[in-house]
Amino acid sequence: MSGPAGSAAPPPRRGPISAVIITRNAGDHLAAVLAAVEFCDERVVLDSGSNDSTLDIARAAGARIEHQPFLGYGPQKNRAIALASHDWILSIDADEVLDTEAQTAIDRLDLGNPHACYSIRRRTFIGPNEVRHGAWGNDVVVRLFNRTTAGFKPLPVHEEVESGTRPVRLAGSLLHYSFQDCGEVIARSVRYARLKAAIMRRKGQRAAAWTMPFRACSAFLGSYVLRSGWRDGAAGFVVAVARAIDSTLPRAMLLLDDGVGRN
Repeated sequence: MSGPAGSAAPPPRRGPISAVIITRNAGDHLAAVLAAVEFCDERVVLDSGSNDSTLDIARAAGARIEHQPFLGYGPQKNRAIALASHDWILSIDADEVLDTEAQTAIDRLDLGNPHACYSIRRRTFIGPNEVRHGAWGNDVVVRLFNRTTAGFKPLPVHEEVESGTRPVRLAGSLLHYSFQDCGEVIARSVRYARLKAAIMRRKGQRAAAWTMPFRACSAFLGSYVLRSGWRDGAAGFVVAVARAIDSTLPRAMLLLDDGVGRN
């Protein structure tokens, strides 16, 4: 039934949403992250041993705090999802801040279909500078879904949401404050290489030393030239170098673990 003449129908009431965040020493951005999801019906922080201001910030914001030794990124996020009170999950990293447009878009959704899931553009920053091109230039990630029909792949790194339906793109952006400087970009690629090598080994993937230069060149040129990473200056160059590391270092580790290429 329509309302009185001249009045607009009220927007559909979305279902309750639990915002879930995994943390460890995430004090740098957590206050802004939690403030941006204050519209949610619940905020759950699953911590894996922080010794900075993370827990104080979460308590001050009124979030529910849970504890779990780190299981790997995918399993840890699935644990946080299991602890939530509601089936609709907004999974946000501890360095990701929803902008105002994204907050409004989510808050106005009709979440009547549990099979639906929603993606959002992620804009990554190195320090105060946004990386607008290259491998990170068109990054879209699934962040809102119903846990009865979707969840994270149980991968130790580079986890992603697995869903049976195509994501709907939301308005707005996720501001990703992941790196303080260019050195952190390279350091993280090196740190994640061992985890990626373990994933490759479990899948039975093989590596060949002669392919390494070609893989490195392809990854670098793809980000820096084909996807215009050069337009971001030094940051674009560093991102392209990180892509080259991502494509080769895990494979080199596989070979070295198997004794190939040792003296």
